[in-house]
Amino acid sequence: MSNYNRRMRRIVAFLLLSASAFAQNKYPIATIKVEGLKNYTQAQVVAASGLKVGQLAAKADFEAARDRLVATGVFETVGYHFAPAADSSQYAASFDVVEVGPVYPVRFEGVDADKGEMEALLRRKDPFFGAKIPATDVILKRHAAVIEEFLAGKGKAEKIAGKVVADSVDQFAIVFRPASGPPKVAEVRFEGNSAIPTSTLLNNFASVAYGTVYSEAGFRQLLDNGIRPFYDARGLIRVAFPSISVEKAQGVEGLVVTVKVVEGDAYQLGEIRLTGPSPVPAKDLIKIGGFKAEGPANFDEIEAGMDRIKKRLRREGFMRVALHVERRIDDAKKTVDLEVRPELGIQFVFGTLTLQGLDIHGEAAVKKMWTLKPGQPFNADYPEYFLTRIKEQGLFDQLGDTSSSTKVDEQNRVVDVTLIFRPSSTGFGGESPATSRRPVP
Repeated sequence: MSNYNRRMRRIVAFLLLSASAFAQNKYPIATIKVEGLKNYTQAQVVAASGLKVGQLAAKADFEAARDRLVATGVFETVGYHFAPAADSSQYAASFDVVEVGPVYPVRFEGVDADKGEMEALLRRKDPFFGAKIPATDVILKRHAAVIEEFLAGKGKAEKIAGKVVADSVDQFAIVFRPASGPPKVAEVRFEGNSAIPTSTLLNNFASVAYGTVYSEAGFRQLLDNGIRPFYDARGLIRVAFPSISVEKAQGVEGLVVTVKVVEGDAYQLGEIRLTGPSPVPAKDLIKIGGFKAEGPANFDEIEAGMDRIKKRLRREGFMRVALHVERRIDDAKKTVDLEVRPELGIQFVFGTLTLQGLDIHGEAAVKKMWTLKPGQPFNADYPEYFLTRIKEQGLFDQLGDTSSSTKVDEQNRVVDVTLIFRPSSTGFGGESPATSRRPVP
């Protein structure tokens, strides 16, 4: 071995020995950097690590910091690195983390304590607690234990469990609730309402809400379906339920749910526009709707007008017609415009007519009156209209119940109709078919 090689080996060995000694000795921390963050801040990670800039540290301290970060439950992996800083008398430290995902919003349900106090306590106990957290077992159990301790301090011994629940098909949340089981609604209270008496709200809402398993998302859905329409009917379309609070009911098992109501101002009905293709001119459909421009926008009446429009379009063979209604709200003018787009679907035509319960003369009379021809757009309301006309004209003696049925051929877009005539309890001589009382002109 050459003198040069021997000299290089001694230099490398010296450097390695020096680096090892440097790592084992405690030196001040000059900087702490964190790489890989998405949901959290560097300050949160540094606080959870237990390290501080300026403190004396060695390899064992950085390993302990890594272990503390792993124990938080918010990271899948944690790596660390430290090396001499620029002046070689301090450490430059860094952590490389991979966060646990996904994260979910947090709710408390059925917990007999103030939400704000619980959130503040969890933030003090856990620097990573926030509006959204991951659903690791470590985190759920740790937060549940903090809530249990909080309740015990108020003389309320109760086990708490945290779990992920589905608010909808693609929306989830972490809910902390009593481990004994999901709470149910025992009583509902409304605050802040004046346009609609509380008794009216409760009379129409209690039967729907009482006894249901409580979740805030589910309860808000009940409010939208059961309470909002009452306000829509009065033009109070900006009604809001900004806060929902729960507490344990006294004397019965369940929760008292208190809903804060902000009713807002009444809005007038503005312009109604129909867009998109339609077999009936838009101006005619709007006239058929019979919408009233004066007074607050009444969405009960508006819905009835939409039904009249759909009925008219069904007469053109569009049996599956639907109306997509979009509200355009002008908060400055306190008006709401409506843009209505018919979704016509498939157009069906009339096929064949079958009659049951008539003799040959009765069938001839009915077929003469029936005006819908094969191949014409099928009027979905026509069969019942036609039977009503038969009864009004008194075509048959002692005619009993009548009914109609349709057979829909989706592939060929054809509808066949069957009309059924039944005698009254005293008419037609039992099983005899109905006979015409007079000729039809």
